[in-house]
Amino acid sequence: MVSATVDSEADILSNLNINAGDWPSNLVKNLCLLSPDQIELGKMLVEMGQSHLFQQWTDAGVEDDKKKAFFDQVAKLNTSYPGGLASYIKNARELLADSKVGKSPYDGFTPSVPTGEVLSFCDDNFIKYEEAGVKEAQNAAFVLVAGGLGERLGYNGIKVALLAEATTGTCFLQLYIEAILALQEGSCRLTQGTFQKDIPFVIMTSDDTHTRTLEVLESNSYFGMKPTQVKLLKQEKVACLDDNDARLALDPHNKYQIQTKPHGHGDVHSLLYSSGLLKVWLDAGLRWVLFFQDTNGLLFKAIPASLGVSATKQYQVNSLAVQRKAKEAMGGITRLTHSDGRSMVINVEYNQLDPLLRAAGHPDGDADCETGYSPFPGNINQLILELGPYIEELTKTGGAIKEFVNPKYKDASKTSFKSSTRLECMMQDYPKTLPPTARVGFTVMDKWLAYAPVKNNPEDASKVPKGNPYHSATSGEMAIYRANSLILVKAGVQVEGPVQQVFNGQEVEVWPRITWKPKWGLTFSEIKSKVRQSCSVSQRSTMVLKGRNIFLEDLSLDGALIINSIDGAEVKVEGSIQNKGWLLERIHYKDSSSPEELRIRGFKINRLEQLEQTYSETGKFILKPQC
Repeated sequence: MVSATVDSEADILSNLNINAGDWPSNLVKNLCLLSPDQIELGKMLVEMGQSHLFQQWTDAGVEDDKKKAFFDQVAKLNTSYPGGLASYIKNARELLADSKVGKSPYDGFTPSVPTGEVLSFCDDNFIKYEEAGVKEAQNAAFVLVAGGLGERLGYNGIKVALLAEATTGTCFLQLYIEAILALQEGSCRLTQGTFQKDIPFVIMTSDDTHTRTLEVLESNSYFGMKPTQVKLLKQEKVACLDDNDARLALDPHNKYQIQTKPHGHGDVHSLLYSSGLLKVWLDAGLRWVLFFQDTNGLLFKAIPASLGVSATKQYQVNSLAVQRKAKEAMGGITRLTHSDGRSMVINVEYNQLDPLLRAAGHPDGDADCETGYSPFPGNINQLILELGPYIEELTKTGGAIKEFVNPKYKDASKTSFKSSTRLECMMQDYPKTLPPTARVGFTVMDKWLAYAPVKNNPEDASKVPKGNPYHSATSGEMAIYRANSLILVKAGVQVEGPVQQVFNGQEVEVWPRITWKPKWGLTFSEIKSKVRQSCSVSQRSTMVLKGRNIFLEDLSLDGALIINSIDGAEVKVEGSIQNKGWLLERIHYKDSSSPEELRIRGFKINRLEQLEQTYSETGKFILKPQC
């Protein structure tokens, strides 16, 4: 790139038709350091009212590397935001002006109950949708939004590396990949395909998580997935804002650096659009893109039926949801109709939904209906989008998602902030720009089956009011055991009910510790086909099934049973199995003698005794302990 040093400062400004008096003198003094592209960026900043950024700059020859680094940062901020940094500043001014006068994004809108599908686990309708979803899975791509660290959970690693459950030591990322691989194989099997299509898997990372996510994948051989199936897209941060004029904030420790913060998981749409992957997928015949977040160990139990709903109902947007009590602290899926005729189906936060309903003439606001639940289902931030219409919409918007700003004002005058703010966007707000003709719906699942996020540390979880979900590592793990136990009950197994125990100040139901690999039981039909005659499992038991063709027949389990088998081994497990089993032993989250990932759940497993069998050869086998 040609250096600007060949011209004098006056010549440079003259060539750009710029009056020297319009530019900050400290920037003018450093023009000789800048490339033509950097000068253009400087011009943009000045025109957008950002001259204060250069106020403390020294003369040329002093700290020149830091000045060049400043423009490198500005270039990155400019290219990573749809429409560039000027658009970001313009959008910020509009949103900050609305915030100052208290304008609601829902002004002029009337809420109503949207149209969607409410499923009941294991009934004929559910089973039909599950089968349709598995067939359709080979035409899908999966996108995991995983830009966060586990610090909020009391865990110093990346969140996707956190254990979903301690019985097998399976982390969330492994659980997700194994579920996708099970869908991949199951889809091929159900459609009687001649070859297995690799399902693409994208992970959106951040500066905080990118390298560590790659390390987890590489050190674990991608958990069985082909490395070519996995793409990492790194999210960049956005500039912070100092005031209502959207003056960009400088880093308090570096006058040559703009302060930045995360923009929110809505960036996943612009990243996918700019990456070119969507077009590649469309050309490969894919039809669906499934978005999910990083620490919900139950999610893939809901995916097959939800994808089946999308395919059957031809939804362009399908929001996964759960039953929600009125005024429960989770957003509700709502249809909003504007006085000018616009309408959309989106998530409305619970603290906005109730007043919105009251203002629309519903005196009880967000109230439970005859089902015992709110008619506005609970949003769990998992989306299924039809690929063709998705590309068409992103081509119009460049991947930009409707943003919001949440400044913390110093006082009621709303003229200054306590600290810098920034624009944010959310993945689930994608439908806000869709036309009214778009087919937007939802799929409601039982909460016990589909939703158990891990997002609170032990101390915060222990302070949650009684009756409200803890959303901790403890409750998330116990929810997996509960769901697996209830699924087996529905399949005909006699599973002894739970006992109440307290870990890290949280009272939880402790069911038998039952886990299985996704390939053992991807759908209810598949699970039911592998449970025969009369089987029973006691509350204190642990059962781990690591193999596709394991069949339980007249099994009575009171203790710990672990079965490992290759795909070519068919194993029938029967008879009475009794041993000392595995015990849960309490540990405190402040007990540094235990590993961090165990401390945050409040227990460790004492493996006293178990029956463990491994079948590494093809053939048919029977495991029946001799009395």
